[in-house]
Amino acid sequence: MNNKKALSLSAAVSVFSLIVAAPAFAQELDIGEVVITPNRAPTDKAKTGSKVETVSKEEIEAQARPLIVDYLNQLPGIHITSPGGPGTEASLSVRGLPRRYVKTLYNGIDISDPTSTQVQTSYQYLLADNVGSIEVLKGSQSTLYGSDAIAGVISISTLGGIEPGVKHLVGVEAGSNGTVRGAYGLRAANDKASLSFNVAGFHTDGISSAALGSEGDAFDLGNLDISGEYRFSEAFSVFASALYIKGEADYDNDRYVNPDTGEIVEPSDNLLNRNATEQAAARFGFNLDLLDGRLKNTASVQVFQLDRAIRSVDPLYGAFDADYTGTRTKFDYQGSFEASTWLTLQYGADHEMQGAAATDNYGTDTDEDFSLTGVWTQAILEPVENLVLTAGLRHDSHSEFGEHLTYRGTASYLFDQTGTRLHGSVGTGFRAPSLYELYGPYVGNTALQPETSFSFDMGVEQTFLDGALVADVTVFMLDVDDLIIYDSPTGTYQQSDGTTTSRGVETSVIWKASSWLDLGANYTYTDAKDADGDRAIRIPEHAIGLQATVRPAEKWTISATAKIPLDALDTIIVGSQSYTGTCYPAPNFDPTPCTQYSAVRGDVKLDDYVLLNAKVAYKPTDNTEAYVRVENLLDQKYQVSPGFGTAGISAFAGFKAQF
Repeated sequence: MNNKKALSLSAAVSVFSLIVAAPAFAQELDIGEVVITPNRAPTDKAKTGSKVETVSKEEIEAQARPLIVDYLNQLPGIHITSPGGPGTEASLSVRGLPRRYVKTLYNGIDISDPTSTQVQTSYQYLLADNVGSIEVLKGSQSTLYGSDAIAGVISISTLGGIEPGVKHLVGVEAGSNGTVRGAYGLRAANDKASLSFNVAGFHTDGISSAALGSEGDAFDLGNLDISGEYRFSEAFSVFASALYIKGEADYDNDRYVNPDTGEIVEPSDNLLNRNATEQAAARFGFNLDLLDGRLKNTASVQVFQLDRAIRSVDPLYGAFDADYTGTRTKFDYQGSFEASTWLTLQYGADHEMQGAAATDNYGTDTDEDFSLTGVWTQAILEPVENLVLTAGLRHDSHSEFGEHLTYRGTASYLFDQTGTRLHGSVGTGFRAPSLYELYGPYVGNTALQPETSFSFDMGVEQTFLDGALVADVTVFMLDVDDLIIYDSPTGTYQQSDGTTTSRGVETSVIWKASSWLDLGANYTYTDAKDADGDRAIRIPEHAIGLQATVRPAEKWTISATAKIPLDALDTIIVGSQSYTGTCYPAPNFDPTPCTQYSAVRGDVKLDDYVLLNAKVAYKPTDNTEAYVRVENLLDQKYQVSPGFGTAGISAFAGFKAQF
């Protein structure tokens, strides 16, 4: 680490030292946190064998960051890079695996893009305003969640915690780089019904995505969601939710090699490139409880449509105009039977249909679809006090590749005399070939089988100071086989014999030091390798996260977070090589042998950096708050992908109120 980075790290530690430089008096902490994703049902987090991370509404409000990725990036085992600032395609990884291996749900709706080369979620389009909770379930979870849940599941919710009465929530903010945002939320509930409505908007003039560029790349984004439930009786209720997203983002030219000279051209400004997306989704269903609540049934249907467009002018290939439409319809049933005080049986079935259509100015005109049907079951056992076991099995049938089987098991045991909890999980997963991989023009291969995975983790959680301090250490492994790769010799997608591997350790400490001080820290070591044994790109070998919230006086709150990624690589164009190609010189344009150049790629080390963010808030009343927050407080100069910029120190001021 060079002197500048050492000074930056020292400064970050100093800031946190100032925050904690006071005596702390531990108080009892209620750790009875309820999570949904580990068993697809409300579960005490302290009884789950799988590792699950959470972001609470209180944490979101304390930091007031605009995007979901801002909070995901603080969790152990998760790393996000956004080369070029907000609006650029965010590269998310969970335990060293990229986002195509992560299932993402928004109020229970699968929001992944069926039109993408691999089905995956564009996280840069998700605003955090009025989000109630975020859960990240780690490990292969296809038994409960089907395809794509190889590295884990991310669940975002705006539901829950709605108090009786009517409440309005408003917020505005403005700051650096021409950034403005606003949000409105409505909460309403009585003894039979509850309603949540949220609308939020975000605009930034942006920075130049290209590090050498000078013009800002703008980003406009709007999110709207509504959800509600009506209880006809204690045994029967209906529910519905809807989501709408619209966003547009400018972007710059990537690095390329001039085919005539071999010169490497660095990323540069482009005033014409723009991505646009419009997404609409809905889910509705009912809950039916029988046998005094021992037999629970939930049935639902969800629909999702995504339209996206690319408008670009490439410096080598000219204009590219493409339009894509993706659809998903899913029917889902889930049931559970409380057979005894120590045994609950869960079971379910789902049927999903995906479609994708694409057109562009090069003549592409495709419209393909497939279906996937799954049935699953899981037993939750508590044979003795403090021991919780689960065992599950799933069978899927795909309209193209046929049958697939996955399994899952977890265990959690609490030594209540010492506050020590052992937890572990084992599971398998799969990723169905995307519509593009199966049917893409020229590159598709209908003989593809699903990618498969095996994951294992085990850890120990320890509470101290009557529960005020909770520490956890978890070791994990994750292997992905039957890889689907683009095969250059055949020009199609093919199955590979290699194995992607990831091994690592996640540690975390959360300390409720006093009524006015909360502290948190985490460290992740990740050894992720691709099928050739090379290190996975953009995955830091070491990542440190720090978090603190101080309430120094009755109406004041100071919060700070830091993310410190160390030792990451990226693969970029590092040179060129010549070959004999064919040219068409004027005036006759006859084919003529000539020397041309292609790109040579290699690994380069990415910058280590300390990203420190802080917020100071003042509450004139219980229902109003004025705040100032600063991102990149140390004004770090770093790149998460060589040639692409990141924002320097940036300041924002905002106001929130509820009535």
